Formats: sequence, C-alpha cells, structure tokens
Amino acid sequence: MSSATLPVIRLACPLLLLPTARLTIPVSNAIGELLLELVQEAEVPPVIAAVPLASAEASTLHEWGTAARIVRVVRPPRSLARDSQRPYLLTLHGLARVRLPEAQNAREKIDGLAERIVEYPNADDDPSAEVAATFKAAAIKLLDRLARDAPNESKRDFYVKLSNMVDEVTTQRAPWLADILISSLNIEYADKLDFLSAVQSDDRLKRATAVFVKQTSISEVSKKIAQSIDESLSKQQKEFFLRQQLSAIQRELRNLDRSVPAASRSGTPDAAERKGSNASSSELDDEDHAEHEEMQDIRVKIEAMAKDSEERKMAVREWRRLRRTPATGIEHGVIRNYLEWLTAVPWPASARTTQTSTSFEALRDRNFLSKARAQLDADHYGLEKIKKRLIEYLAVVRLKELQAEKESHLASLEVEKHEAQAEKQAKQDAEAKTSVDTEAKDDSKALVRVPAPVPKLLTRGKSVKGPILLFVGPPGTGKTSLGQSIARALDRPFQRISLGGVRDEGEIRGHRRTYVASGPGNIVQALRKAGRSDPVILLDEVDKISHGNFHGDPAAALLEVLDPEQNHSFHDHYLNVPVDLSQVLFICTSNTLETIAAPLLDRCEVIYLSGYTYDEKMHIARRFLLPKQLQANGLTEDHLSIGDSTLMHIATHYTREAGVRSLERAIGAVVRYKAVEWAEYCDSIGVDPNILLSDVSVRQAPDSPLRRAYKNVVEEQELEIILGIPRWDEDECEREERRGLVYGLVVTGTGEGGVLPVETIMVPGSGKLKLTGSLGDVIKESGELALSWVKRHAYDLYITKTHAQDPLKNPDPMDVHLHLPSGAVRKDGPSAGIAMTCAFVSLLTGACVPSHIAMTGEVTLRGRVGAVGGIKEKVLGAHRAQITKVILPWANRKDVEHDVPKDVRVNLQIVFVRTIEETLEAAFGKGVIGWRSDVLVESRL
Repeated sequence: MSSATLPVIRLACPLLLLPTARLTIPVSNAIGELLLELVQEAEVPPVIAAVPLASAEASTLHEWGTAARIVRVVRPPRSLARDSQRPYLLTLHGLARVRLPEAQNAREKIDGLAERIVEYPNADDDPSAEVAATFKAAAIKLLDRLARDAPNESKRDFYVKLSNMVDEVTTQRAPWLADILISSLNIEYADKLDFLSAVQSDDRLKRATAVFVKQTSISEVSKKIAQSIDESLSKQQKEFFLRQQLSAIQRELRNLDRSVPAASRSGTPDAAERKGSNASSSELDDEDHAEHEEMQDIRVKIEAMAKDSEERKMAVREWRRLRRTPATGIEHGVIRNYLEWLTAVPWPASARTTQTSTSFEALRDRNFLSKARAQLDADHYGLEKIKKRLIEYLAVVRLKELQAEKESHLASLEVEKHEAQAEKQAKQDAEAKTSVDTEAKDDSKALVRVPAPVPKLLTRGKSVKGPILLFVGPPGTGKTSLGQSIARALDRPFQRISLGGVRDEGEIRGHRRTYVASGPGNIVQALRKAGRSDPVILLDEVDKISHGNFHGDPAAALLEVLDPEQNHSFHDHYLNVPVDLSQVLFICTSNTLETIAAPLLDRCEVIYLSGYTYDEKMHIARRFLLPKQLQANGLTEDHLSIGDSTLMHIATHYTREAGVRSLERAIGAVVRYKAVEWAEYCDSIGVDPNILLSDVSVRQAPDSPLRRAYKNVVEEQELEIILGIPRWDEDECEREERRGLVYGLVVTGTGEGGVLPVETIMVPGSGKLKLTGSLGDVIKESGELALSWVKRHAYDLYITKTHAQDPLKNPDPMDVHLHLPSGAVRKDGPSAGIAMTCAFVSLLTGACVPSHIAMTGEVTLRGRVGAVGGIKEKVLGAHRAQITKVILPWANRKDVEHDVPKDVRVNLQIVFVRTIEETLEAAFGKGVIGWRSDVLVESRL
C-alpha cells in the first residue's frame, strides 16, 4: 500500500465520486481560486482527493474517498464577478480509491481545501469466475427491468447499452464495470458509501450484486403498486390514491417480514422494536383482516333479513353493485356506507329472537304490573293520573302478547297433531298396498287417499301498537324521567331525540343519497342505537320545533312518524325502504300546546303535568333530590341533615316554580356549602374526609372547639348566608290592599301558574280607557267589556245618581288607566275579565279587595262568568304564592275536583261564581258593595 499527499475536498451529501466516473460540483470562490492556482502551476492536470461525508446526517468525512483528476475549473462570468455568491464549477474524473488514515480513528472535519496524507490500496486482484457470473446475472436482470420501465426511448437505449456491456465484459474487467454501473444508477447514498469502501475485487462485486438485487426488488414492488392503481385519477381521488399506495406498501412489508426467517430477523436492529409492537396486538394493525370481517358481517346480516322483504331486495341489489364497483372508486364508499346503515337497522325478522328473549320474558311474569307500578312509584312521587294511564297501557301490552303467544302455541299443537295423523295414515296405506292383488287389471278402481291440508303455523302476532303519549307541563316536572321509567318497566331500550331548534326536514326523514355526506334521519339513528324494533323513543321539546322554511317542515315530517295508522311503513329518504315504527312507543314532551301544529297534536294523547304542590315538593326533595346531591358531592346522610322547616323555607322563599329543577339547584348549593365546611373541618383535625361523622365524634371530646366547628344540621337562619337574599319575601310590596288593585291568576309561557296584579288609577282626561302592559287583542277587549259592564251598573252600585250619568265624566271628566305589570311579557286571553271588573268597581267605589284573594274568569256583557283554561296551574300557582281564597268560574268546578290535589283544596277557600254580582260579593265581602235594588233582573232581548 503506497501513500501520497493530496489536497482533500469535501463532497456534500448526496454527492459521491467513484473511480471511472465524472462529477461536476459547485465550489466557493475561495476554493475556486486555490484550484485555479493549482492548475496553472502544474504541468499536467493535478490530482486531488474527493472525500464524501460519513453519512447523510453527519458533517465529518468518510474514511474512504476517490483520487480524481481535475478536468476543468470554470470561473463565473465577468458580469457577475462582483457577486460573491456566484460559485465556481469544478469537474473531476475519478481515478482510484484512496483511504484517509487520519480519519480512521477521528472523523475529521474539512471545510475548505486542505492537504492530507492518503493511502492507495494494493492493485486489484482478479475476481473469481463464480462471483463475476453472479454479478453479471444480477446486473442484467436489473438493467432489463429498468429498460422495460423506462419513461422514454433515450433512457431505454441507455439501459440496453449498459446491459450489452455487462454481457460482453470479461471477468478481469468486471470490477471496473461495477464502478461504472454503481455511478450510473440511482442508488441510495449509504449503499454507495458501502461500495466505495470495498477494495478487493470479489468483495466489490459481491456488494454490487447485493445492491442490484435490492434495486430489482424495489423496482418490482413499485411496478406492482403502480399497476394496481388506476392512472386516470381525478383531483378528488388523490387522497384515496395515496392511502391505497400506503396500504400496498404496508402489505408488501408484512409479506417481506413473514418471508424472513425468525433467526435472521431477530438479529436486525429493529427486531426488538417489531417484537415489542407485535407483543401488544391492536385491532388497528391488520387492516385487511378487519376489512374482510366487516364485509362478512354485512353479508351475514343481509342473509338474516326476511325472505322477499323490501329491505332484503334492496340490500341484495346494493351488495351486487358493491361487488362490481372498484374499491378505488368513490361510489364504492357510498354503497358500503349505505349497506352498513341498512343492515344496522333492527328489521323485524332479525330482531324477533332478541325481543322474544328480553321483553316477552318480562311480560310473562305474573308480577309484571305490580313491578311496573312499583317502578313508577319509586321513580316519581305523585302524578297518580299519569301513572294510572301508563299502567293501563302496560296491561294492554301484556294481554296482547300473552294472547298472541297462546294462539301460536295452539297452532303448533294443531300442526303436531296433524303430522301424527299423517304418519299413521301413511303406515296404513303401506300395509294396504302390500295386500292388494298385483294382477289387478283395473288400476283406476284403486283407492287413492288425498292427504288433508296441513294447517298453517301461526306466527307470533304483532305487538299492540304503541300510543303516542304527549306529556305537557312546565320545565322540571319529570316529563323526560317518566319516559325512562316506562322503558325500565317494559325492559326496552330508551332513546331520546331532542327536537328543540330542528329546522331541517332531513333531520327527521334523512337526506337522499344524492347529497354530500347524506345519512338517515334521527328516527332511524335511534333505532340503530336501540338495536331493537320496539324501543321507547322520547321526542323531547316538540313545541320548539321549527315550522315551514326553505329546508322543509320538520313538524310535517313528524306526522307520519306519530300516526299509528301510517308509521308501520315510515319512509326514510336515505334508506328508501319502508321502516316499521308501529312497535315503537313514542313519548313526546312539550311545555305548551300553543306552538304545536293542529294535525300533529291530533295524533297524540295529551297528558298534563301541571306542577307540584309544596307537600309533593317536600317528598320529592327528601326522597330524590337530597340523596342525589349528597352522592354527587361526596357526602352521606351522616354528614348533612336538613329539617322540614328548612326545606319548606327553601321551597317558598328561593324557588317558586311548577317543577323541582330550581329546588334541586338550591339544595345542591346547600350541600356544596356544607361539603366545604366538612373538608376544612377534617383538614383541621387531621382525619380522612371520607370518614363518617360518628367516627370523628368518638375521637373528639364533646366540648372540644374543633368538634363544635362543624354542625351537620342546616338551620333556617343559615340559608341567607348560603343562598343569599330570598327571591320572594312574605311581606312583598306588591301584595298590598289598596283601591283599584286586584290580583288575577295567569299561566306563564312555560306552563307555570302565578299571580298577576291588575292595577287601575284615574287621571284627568275625557272619559277614555287606556290599557298598557304588552296586551293582546283579546285581553284588551276584556278590559273594554269590564268597563262597559261597570258603566251599565254604575247607578246600581251607587257610583252615579242617575242611569244616564257616565261615571268617568261626572262630576269631572277622568280617564281610567289599567296596567298589567311585567310589560315585557306578552299577555293575552279572556281569563282576566272578572279581575278587571273588580278593579274598576274598587277604583270607582273606593272599596278594596283583600290581598289574599285572587281570581280568574271570563266576563260577558250580560255579566256572566265564563269558563277558562289552566285551572290546575292557576290554583297551584296561587297556593305557591300563599293565596288563601280563589274565585273561579262555576263551569270549572269539575276541573278543580279532578285535577287539583286534595291537600291544596283543603288549604284553599275556593269560591265558584256564575255572575259578576256573585264575584263582587265573594271578592269584597257580603254587603260591602251596596245595590239599589234587592232583586236583580236580567234583561232579555
């Protein structure tokens, strides 16, 4: 091995120069000037060492390089001479391999042109014939592959010439040709560095052979991937194309990993990583297996559908389309998504077995009704009328199912009996046949027995059609939880669909498959989640659904869903197959009936939930709300105790609503306040907060200050500290007794009852009536009717001295101003008629109506009191407002008897009136309002 001192230049990655090859590289101005001086001083072209980097990521030199002759150094044009960024161009011709001994132990860093000692290895020995033959075969195979895959004619000719050179080369010249091929082909940088390090001929040919085999495999896989993908792809298919390419690459890698023996695979650097990844297998690993299982699952579900049914015909048709559609097409994903939805819906044939084993077993239980009644009682306090209706429905369902089961059983017995008779008859025919003379000529006289027709086996009849129950009531009265209780009693799945703000018909009926990202509606989605064809589906907030717009009318789309005579063939736009909804028990909830369309309301059975009395609220708070809040906040009954007086104070002074939602929030605030106290107390004495209070009391002395720091009983006087100032006070300024002020009963927009004052005053004017308070047309007419009646009877009430005098113009002209507070709230309806009449009488006579009296009723010109709606809500609202006397129309007495709880009727004095005269006597007291005549005669037309 000889050595020499040569200038060394660094080749940046991925540049690399091999012997026999030429390379043109840009160099900086400083290196270019040095090279020019070197060329000018030498008589022959000088030789330098071109050394590549050690790796693609490193910045140090490799141990091996190439001695190269400088062929040309090109200076930048003179016009760009001042531009320091313009590089020189250097052309090198590789001569032989050289080794840097200084870089063997310490990877040296060279930024410019530095002289170093380099070693020339010994002259190449002749390679063996066997190694040369293997090299030539691998090279020819690679070049033939590259020639076939070449994109143009010039490349193809180039690879053909190289292949001819390989075929004609001698064994001694094979290493020289290997250098040429490695330089000419597009090979990875690491493989070129490895080949540059090979000095011996056999070693060089073996490394070149390995590189050629590797390149041939890569070329074959790339060609296989390219052929499996359609070349004419649109822009929308680009993402899908890339994913398919990635899948094909991963599949080839898995096949390669399986083909490598375990012993050789364990020695690779990434063997441990692959072993670790395979040790914890995931459902996301084998995509091909998962794809096959999903397709098989879809096929099994299609085969489980009923024969000759619409859904099976559609599924078979789409399945055949899916098999004909290429997996790379967009339509393939659309069809598959449709089939997944179609097979996920619980069709009757596939869902019958599951339903029989679950719901029917519960119905066969002799204690079914008692268990259902106990379930409703455990989940809800009160609501007796509603529970009665639900028990009626459950009883009908049970009777229908048992009757259908009995008919099916009798039919099966009949079939078994007929089969036994047929078998017996067959035996008799066989015995008779053997005894007949075989020589009988008249075969027509032989007895031919016609078997009796086999009776049809009656399948289980359909369940009773589920009614459409509509729970109407204020928020927080338990409408949604009633639906959950019904589902638990029937042992059916429960699904809730919120309709608040739904404005698109497609959310009910689904979107057609022609739309982008189309899918089925909420009804079909609920059926899929339930997994059965007879779930309990709650349609929440039906009154808040949007009406007709350019998206369609969702309320109209619900007509078919909620019609028991039509929903056995509900049509979803996406599935485009009739869906049977007749077994579904639909429950709707609403706060009011005013915004529900009349055709939709006609299909529902309305059940009113008017609200709870104070006694019911106390039971609900004690049985449900307080335990729920204690569990939610990490406390137990041992940590907190709330007395009845404290709960009543919360209900009367902090929450006046029909439901119990605000009451639950108030109780939750009290529990959280005590939770903070308990945590601080436990931290102060150093005990676990999860310990019971009784255990702590054993450790602490009764007179200890820490023991007195926490008190588990909440007193009434502490509520103002915990909840703040009460929203309602017993001594409210509005509830006062004064001239022209009367309290009426109203129903708010949320369905809650309340008390509304009717205020009247007299102001100077011309005898007119002024109405304010955001009033509708009907309530304005009630005010005019009331004033007309008072003017008509002003003489009888001692307001005027003659019948002809106008009480608003005599002795001085005055205007009457009537106002209903809460002016931002819209008010309408005729139920304030008698309250306005009493207010006008009080204003003109000076008599006052006591503040504990409230009234409601419609007034007519004749002085009759007509019936009004919302009696239960109004009476409960008066009870919550601590009204003691209520005046109601005589026609509403049955509503009070049937709807108002008995404990409320006991605590209230309810007076039923037929005329205004009776109303004035009940409101002002007997004899307070005088009449000029003892006998009142009603005029007749």
